Amino acid sequence: MIEISRSGYQHWALYEGNGMVVHITIPSESEGAGLSGVMYLINKDTALVKREKLSTVVGSDRYRVNNSLDDKYQPCPVSVILTEAKNMVGQVMPYSVFSENCEHFVTNLRYGIPESRQVSQVRDALKDVAKGSAAIAATALFGLTGNNKDKRNQ
Repeated sequence: MIEISRSGYQHWALYEGNGMVVHITIPSESEGAGLSGVMYLINKDTALVKREKLSTVVGSDRYRVNNSLDDKYQPCPVSVILTEAKNMVGQVMPYSVFSENCEHFVTNLRYGIPESRQVSQVRDALKDVAKGSAAIAATALFGLTGNNKDKRNQ
């Protein structure tokens, strides 16, 4: 699995060999500049499976091999992964930034399980924000009630 660092998110592709990758993409993916690119991704519901040169997909962005889920899941046999990936090229797939994104696509090919650590990290961060907000609200409410009692006692 190839992780490509874009502005604000990671794009994922499956390395096929000979400098080629299979990935899902939407029209602005290669443009993908900044927040407008991320917002464009959020509003799309389909993507195209493409086979392209790694250098074309990466452009000037940084990339790395990232099979970090190998510790968690058993990879499928390479021949099965490649056959499935090649058979999907040209297909239009459902796309959701939260449940069917490019990372889900490649992890499903490699492990048979669609997973996105990117989405998990965002969900965890949102849960932490919600917990923090609840704690702040409770503290503020307690402070307000405590101040009212203090004023009544004076």
